[in-house]
Amino acid sequence: MNENFKDHAANERTFLAWLRTAVAIVGVGLTAAKLTRTDLPQWSDLAMVLSGGVVVILAFVRMRMLRAAIESGKAPDSQGTNWPELVLFALVIALLVLLGIFILHVT
Repeated sequence: MNENFKDHAANERTFLAWLRTAVAIVGVGLTAAKLTRTDLPQWSDLAMVLSGGVVVILAFVRMRMLRAAIESGKAPDSQGTNWPELVLFALVIALLVLLGIFILHVT
């Protein structure tokens, strides 16, 4: 059994949580766009799908970086590799704000 199993399992659970967040972003955005029954530009659907894809890619990069840090035995914070987490957090907040603006605009 791997001596760092708990750390690796926690890392993978966090990755899966980011994947669920990406699916939720895409799903809520596309559903809100379709339920409004207004003529919205096609780029808005593409933007929601692409933003979900960006979240998935950043989550994968974050998971791989933390996996390498766990295997090397170094503390992840000592490497200064928190940029994926900051970008992911900022992206999700921005998408939620944009979704809120969209919902207020349509209603």
